[in-house]
Amino acid sequence: MKLTKLFLPLLFLIFTSCNSIRVVSDYDTKANFDDKKTFAFYKPGIDKAEVSDLDKKRIMRAIEAELVAKGMQKSSNPDVLISLFTKSRERVNINDNLNYGFGYGWGWNPWMWGGAGRLNVNQYTEGTLFIDVIDAKEKELIWQGIGSGALSLRNAEKREERIKKFVKDILAKYPPGSKRK
Repeated sequence: MKLTKLFLPLLFLIFTSCNSIRVVSDYDTKANFDDKKTFAFYKPGIDKAEVSDLDKKRIMRAIEAELVAKGMQKSSNPDVLISLFTKSRERVNINDNLNYGFGYGWGWNPWMWGGAGRLNVNQYTEGTLFIDVIDAKEKELIWQGIGSGALSLRNAEKREERIKKFVKDILAKYPPGSKRK
């Protein structure tokens, strides 16, 4: 029973660390974000993103939904241009779980105190999504949000759900210093 109480929080931590998205953002402190009310996607930047066209559509739809929810509008004469960039890499987690308990007999035995270690290897793809906000008039980057986390590649619905989570978490920090959420 005590072992279960110790094991459950560890198991929770392992699963939530794989599902969490780490987000950072940076911005031009001299930029006025309060007058940025319209946006459009920056096609040359999006075309360079190394991700499938289906995922580009998913990302762009999620970005549009988040920006509209913040009170912005899509426009052919925008205040800001939205670009994106993606990276991915294979990651490996190795966990050494020791089985502790009391045992009997001589020599090495998995039921003896100290027990045997069990090596768990988990391989997954970590994706990084960069969302850039560019001042349309000045053609300068004024805000960048970056989110990194494990990608779900199982099926289209899970993938779309994960992309929406990435975008929502990244854009939660945009615009900086504003009351718009």
